[in-house]
Amino acid sequence: MLQTRHPDSTFDLKVSSRRRSSMPPHSLWSPPSSSSSFTGLSRKRKREEDSFPVSQPSSLRKLAMSHMIGSSATAPSSPSIRANGQRPIPGAHQFHDGLLPPAAASWSSALKDLNDFELSSSHPTRPGFQQHYDSPYSRSIPSTAPGSPRIPPLRQNSGSHTPRVRPHATTLNIPGMTRSKASPDGRIPDRDVAAKLVIIMVGLPARGKSYITKKIQRYLSWQQHNTKIFNVGNRRRLAAGVANSDSGSPTSATNRGVDVPTQAATILLNGTKGPDIMVEVEPTKLDLNGEPKSARTKIDQSAKFFDPNNEIAAKLREQVALDTLDELLAYLLHGGGAVGILDATNSTIKRRKLLVDHIKAREPKLGILFIESICHDQNLLEANMRLKLSGPDYKDKDPVKSLADFKERVKAYESAYEPLGKWEEDMHLQYIQMIDVGRKLVHHRLKGFLSGGIASYLTTFNLSPRQIWITRHGQSQDNQLQKLGGNSELTERGHCYGLALYNFMTYKRKEWLIEQKNKIAQSTFPPLPGDNTPPYPELNQELEDKNFCVWTSMLQRSVQTAEYFDADEDYDVKAWEMLNELNAGSFEGMTYEEIAQRYPEEYRKRSQDKLQYIYPGVGGEGYLQVISRLRDMVREIERITDHLLIIGHRSVCRVLMAYFMDLTRDDIADLDVPLGILYAIEPKPYGIEFHAYKYNEEQGWFDELPNYKPRKTVDRNS
Repeated sequence: MLQTRHPDSTFDLKVSSRRRSSMPPHSLWSPPSSSSSFTGLSRKRKREEDSFPVSQPSSLRKLAMSHMIGSSATAPSSPSIRANGQRPIPGAHQFHDGLLPPAAASWSSALKDLNDFELSSSHPTRPGFQQHYDSPYSRSIPSTAPGSPRIPPLRQNSGSHTPRVRPHATTLNIPGMTRSKASPDGRIPDRDVAAKLVIIMVGLPARGKSYITKKIQRYLSWQQHNTKIFNVGNRRRLAAGVANSDSGSPTSATNRGVDVPTQAATILLNGTKGPDIMVEVEPTKLDLNGEPKSARTKIDQSAKFFDPNNEIAAKLREQVALDTLDELLAYLLHGGGAVGILDATNSTIKRRKLLVDHIKAREPKLGILFIESICHDQNLLEANMRLKLSGPDYKDKDPVKSLADFKERVKAYESAYEPLGKWEEDMHLQYIQMIDVGRKLVHHRLKGFLSGGIASYLTTFNLSPRQIWITRHGQSQDNQLQKLGGNSELTERGHCYGLALYNFMTYKRKEWLIEQKNKIAQSTFPPLPGDNTPPYPELNQELEDKNFCVWTSMLQRSVQTAEYFDADEDYDVKAWEMLNELNAGSFEGMTYEEIAQRYPEEYRKRSQDKLQYIYPGVGGEGYLQVISRLRDMVREIERITDHLLIIGHRSVCRVLMAYFMDLTRDDIADLDVPLGILYAIEPKPYGIEFHAYKYNEEQGWFDELPNYKPRKTVDRNS
């Protein structure tokens, strides 16, 4: 048995002596044993080329390869074996007496023939034929010696300094989408201090700074970046003994588990008043020129506190600001935080320089971002002032006198106010100026994925009154069988749910329009006692111009639930792939019972950490992946001024509800979102108003749940 390797393929050809004798002449060729004229051979080759239209370069490469494998220059060449149909090698007349010429000469002549053929050939390439340009070094004979044991890499430092002194790269970190040795979960690791961010708010009172900080904190926390607000005003109220008496001190025994930022905005649950509003950050007015007070006694408020010439008050404000900043830095450097927001006016260059120097002295690599809120719109200012009068500084006070006092406070700040600009630019500091709550933005030297993401998010802000509705699709065939994923159609009950949803939305849409018109007619300024609903700046616009958008996923059960909306031209229906249900990978079409029986280890891993868990198999996702693909969706929801209904799936509804309700990461994957529940979210300048409704199948309608609050599910199959 003879064995050789075909030069244009990766397989071996084995031909026995008996079979070679039966092959046609054109299938075998070897160099002649004596010097002679090759005229007859050339004619024969011409006939064979006409009969076998095989690409000539392959034969030339065969010659070239054969000269590179170390053949002897004195011994006769071995017979060359080719695949059936291979034509003789052109240029064979260069060989004499069966001896190979010197390797260099034969290699160069073979390459010359190959190049000349490719340049002059006019024959079309045979269909399906692919040219191979294998390296001649791949023809080397493999070694039979045993392989050496693999030596694992040792931890080292290839740089010029040991240990490493250069800070690590601060590239993008997205929980669930990136992974490294320093950050297995994708969050910003503690060692990457330069990737962390200190946000310093700047702005006059009643410019919506606390509204902005609350939204940024909610968005970044939803993206799984540990973010916390540090409110200088809250700390100062505690020092002055004038903290909100109804809710108690944020650090009191009754509120120790409540984070201060959660009190920065009100959530109206089912229309009832929630926790008291704690907005704006300017300090409560204190009478520091009078007699000393006991630390436990409330200090009288006075407009003199805001006088820039009041040195005692200025020192007190400065000390409180530095104490609050120290708390923020401890959170970032030792508490696992990624972003800390200092919520204060910081209205002078002197104060901002003091803060920057303090941060750099503590940790020079920390990122610093200034965000200034500027307001020129008088309607917006009026709404913000009315909101301010509902805050803790003026709670239960005469609204007319409170308004006059508040305006005096603003004037005191305005007399010494210095906006962001030349000093920050000369110091190469990054900043964002936000005019009229997102209508205009100015950026300077933004660097880092956090700063860029925040700037993009701020462009989506709007205060337009609107409603956002979230619900799951109607019952599907896979829901009946308790199967995961899939793309099944609705059952008959599911179609009935879609009809009831359409009728209910049409009714609520008209009801909302009447309520808004009544609010405009009854609105008063200054507010009356007990009035906690400030007007919208956009309320004077035509409310009937608002559209109603219906967004579905691209799965049948979601699209079919919106079929009645799609038939009504007064609704704008659109399907989004990013709203598709979480992909269960290899477990698509299975039940949780089947997974528990057949894959107990995977079932256990999911039960222990549903947020981090990713389904195995092609396309498998987890909740962090759903959060990542819904990032742009959330920005679009914030941007639009129209009403919106989202007909989604369980995982999608959980993630969206977690964003609007500011839920913790521990609550996202276990939020109870059953079929037949409809959520209504109405953004307000101070938070959101939340309602929940349950589908009444017998009546084909929805009943409001007066005491409904988001809660964890107890269903094993969810």
